[in-house]
This record gives sequence, C-alpha cells and structure tokens, in this order.
Amino acid sequence: MADTHKLAIFRGLVKFKSNTQKIWGVLILLTLITAVEVVLGIFKPEMLMGQVLGMSLLNWIFILLTIAKAYYITWDFMHMRDETAAFRRMAVWTGVFLISYLLFILLQEGGYIGKVFANGFVKQDF
Repeated sequence: MADTHKLAIFRGLVKFKSNTQKIWGVLILLTLITAVEVVLGIFKPEMLMGQVLGMSLLNWIFILLTIAKAYYITWDFMHMRDETAAFRRMAVWTGVFLISYLLFILLQEGGYIGKVFANGFVKQDF
C-alpha cells in the first residue's frame, strides 16, 4: 500500500521515480513560491500597487500564492491526492467557503475602519 502513492504533480506534467524525489520536488516548488513572495514583499513593485476589488494587486498575489502553497502542502504532504473524490471535495470546498467568508469579513471591516481613520466617525447601515 505504501508504494501506491502517485508520483506526479501538475496533473501528471512532472513525474518522479520515487517518493523521496517527489518530496524534494514539491519542497523545491514551495521554496520557489515562497521566494517569489519574499522578493515581492521586499521590493513592492509600483505597478502592482493598483487597486483591484478593494485591495492592491500585490495583496491579491500574496493571497493566491499562499493558497497555492496550502493546496500543495495538503495535496502532497498530507496525501489528500490518495483520498476518495467525495472526501477531497468536502475538504476543499469547506476550506474555500471559509477562506472566502474570512476575506469578505476582513475587507468589509477593514474598509470601515479605514474610513473611520480617514473621515472620523462614520455610520453605515448594513
């Protein structure tokens, strides 16, 4: 049973010969994503500071890269790829719903607090 793990990532585009190679491959992928996040966080390119859906494009890039890292950690290191389709859907869609809900709350409340700091007391009816 231990040898039945799938040894491919990116839907079969990259294949490995052993579990050890796959662990190193996924680790390198996660390291590259983290390096991109760090470089973007240090340099903060001006062209990525434009507003998109209430946040800067740079913030959206950070959110998407973090979700990508969480996906690969769960998919490969926690062996989600070896589970049944129903269990995978249940786990993924619950996470997607909770992350979306958290983002909505943070953006809504953060926008209100930003208006309070900019304009003084602000009253909103929801």
